[in-house]
Amino acid sequence: MFVATLIAAGKLTGEVVREAIDRLDATGHDVGAPHWLDEGDAADIVFQGSLVSARAELALMDHGALDVVVQPLGDRTKKLIVADMDSTMITVECIDELADYAGLKPEIAAITQRAMKGELDFAAALTERVALLGGMAEGVLVECRYERVRLTRGARTLVQTMKAHGAHAVLVTGGFTAFADPVGEAIGFDKVVANRLEIAGGKLTGRVLEPIVDSSAKLETLKAEAAALGLPLAETLAVGDGANDIPMITAAGLGIGYHPHASAGEAAAAVIRHHDLTALLWAQGYPRRSWVLG
Repeated sequence: MFVATLIAAGKLTGEVVREAIDRLDATGHDVGAPHWLDEGDAADIVFQGSLVSARAELALMDHGALDVVVQPLGDRTKKLIVADMDSTMITVECIDELADYAGLKPEIAAITQRAMKGELDFAAALTERVALLGGMAEGVLVECRYERVRLTRGARTLVQTMKAHGAHAVLVTGGFTAFADPVGEAIGFDKVVANRLEIAGGKLTGRVLEPIVDSSAKLETLKAEAAALGLPLAETLAVGDGANDIPMITAAGLGIGYHPHASAGEAAAAVIRHHDLTALLWAQGYPRRSWVLG
């Protein structure tokens, strides 16, 4: 048994829901009656048939602000969320913003984009970018965080709602503890895994301390946290936007590409392109009345 969740906050009509039902029916799926999670915002369609076929068919729907998540109905409500930080839980790439203080943003941002697209080895690209920041005053880290870092809309509501319903939350990022620790605390994550910048004499040395949190580390964090909680991976959710998130989002029970780069979007089980992070609550079957607003 599977469920297709249609999400178009404030713009979801009965006609769009009917089109989805008709598409599933026409491609050989056994479709049940739709159920509104929140009328006008999100609706569920439960069906039997092919998960792959349903995803492909519903991806053809073209309604501007529509996001669609198709997944097995069982284990839909996840008990572990493992989330990326930069451009996922926050709106910026921290290393690019740091680079702006050094007058190097275009150069470093170009490397970041290539790394997130999967065109460069993540660890090598990180080492190269951090080296360019050698000599920067430690205080710039705090200044940058206060001036540039903003939480993504819905981040706190997503994490706080899942935790209120018994889930565990882990922030895992190729970014830096100077940003990730306070971001994790502000959103309500139970644990933060991030890279550490070497600092000496009040200045960045231009080195990242080992071990580097890369795609493999993100995957291992997902597996280790699930194992520690006694959870099968089917009961986990992973969300991110870049190529370094692909291993964890493909291993999770539900892997979400959030406004992703092309490679991550292609690898993810579902993609959120139009809505904020509260879309992940509708995807798990939570109506607004059960949300913990952040």
